[in-house]
Amino acid sequence: MEPSQSEMNILSNGKSDMKTQMEEDQYEDPDGALESAEFLPSADGKKPIRFTDFEGKTSFGMSVFNLGNAIMGSGILGLAYAMANTGVLLFLFLLTAVAALSSYSIHLLLKASGIVGIRAYEQLGYRAFGTPGKMAAGIAITLQNIGAMSSYLYIVKSELPLVIQAFLKADPNSDLWYLNGNYLVIMVSASVILPLALMKQLGYLGYTSGFSLSCMVFFLTAVTYKKFQIPCPFEEFSINGTSTHHAVNVSGHAHGYINGAVPAEDDAHCTPQMFTINSQTAYTIPILAFAFVCHPEVLPIYTELRNPTKKKMQKVSNISILVMYTMYFLAALFGYLTFYGNVEPELLHTYNRIDPYDTLILCVRVAVLTAVTLTVPIVLFPVRRAIQQMVFPTKSFNWIRHISIAVILLTFINMLVIFAPNILGIFGVIGATSAPCLIFIFPAVFYIRIVPKDKEPMTSVPKILAVCFAALGVSFMVMSLSFIIIDWTTGTSRAAGGH
Repeated sequence: MEPSQSEMNILSNGKSDMKTQMEEDQYEDPDGALESAEFLPSADGKKPIRFTDFEGKTSFGMSVFNLGNAIMGSGILGLAYAMANTGVLLFLFLLTAVAALSSYSIHLLLKASGIVGIRAYEQLGYRAFGTPGKMAAGIAITLQNIGAMSSYLYIVKSELPLVIQAFLKADPNSDLWYLNGNYLVIMVSASVILPLALMKQLGYLGYTSGFSLSCMVFFLTAVTYKKFQIPCPFEEFSINGTSTHHAVNVSGHAHGYINGAVPAEDDAHCTPQMFTINSQTAYTIPILAFAFVCHPEVLPIYTELRNPTKKKMQKVSNISILVMYTMYFLAALFGYLTFYGNVEPELLHTYNRIDPYDTLILCVRVAVLTAVTLTVPIVLFPVRRAIQQMVFPTKSFNWIRHISIAVILLTFINMLVIFAPNILGIFGVIGATSAPCLIFIFPAVFYIRIVPKDKEPMTSVPKILAVCFAALGVSFMVMSLSFIIIDWTTGTSRAAGGH
């Protein structure tokens, strides 16, 4: 739906003339009591200064990079495993459906934001439900993103020492400081993440986001190349220099390989399945459902977009989702076609079974670690913004507060990763609750509560769709929590995270 002229004026610079303001007044709270009304200009054309008030200067391309980097997470490493448990066509259908739903939820978010001239998720919550709505949105964003940052830094802590050890062929039992994950995660946080997190505006991270996405393109290129290099069935790496075929009993079929023929059992193991239903299939649905989590970053990026309009921001979102959709599918496809049913939940670990010292795969692991590290500052910005919206909503920008929140957040997350890594499982439960709220439930409910009936096309049809959308989010939440509870009670770990 094309934005009206009044809506475009409000979104472009936060100001409008008296005529525009009178047109919008009919959609405002008649008592003027809502906090979000302060984000609209007053009768004299002035409004109070907020820490989010500045002229957007981020280009369209940099905004795409930032949102794409926010979408892209470590979950891409588990998509080949998801395809192995759904089949190529079923995976493609589910991934397409989730991408379309994510784009629609962003549309609902932008629509509600455009009607009232608010570009803060927490303030939309206030406009819809008062203080409880504001706190619910702020807490959900804070917990979701702290969980994501904790998982990213845990990957750095656990994987970086292994990569350094493999490059240097070092003794894994040595006490070298550069093989200690605790030291490394602190160094990475202090030297890379913190300086980037101290940037005043999210738009400044466009270059690092572009580099982060380039690292993932390198990952995709390597996965594609390895598909045509690794035979099927692949050969397991052995410490004594010998190798065995993994998918078959080598002794029973050795004559087949000697004669150059491929046994029928091997052919069955190396044939892609279009549709697969097994005990793991249901676990892949939450992984895919949360593959495009970027909603906490949408409105901050919208705020900093140069000459922002709802239509322009929707294009940013659609392009970012399309690029990530393409990368997700190709990475899953070529990873699956390399190992088929033997692919592990973490794709790169499967390559280690062939050659743990493969230089290309080691470089890919470095690239993935770099991409994960550069995603942390993008994810931190909405948390700091949410904290300021909840605790300091009327304060203007302050460098001391800006820096202090970033330092406290990174210190807290590092302490979790170093001293209480087992508690990170709790964030799985938090993510299973907060992610559906941010992706499905909140955008739909805020839309229903905020958008007036005469602003809707086709009378009440969009609100009916929004109700169904919220119900879908609740079903995803229940499904994810059920699988986590099953994993805890059975002692397994099958419900891998998706972001």
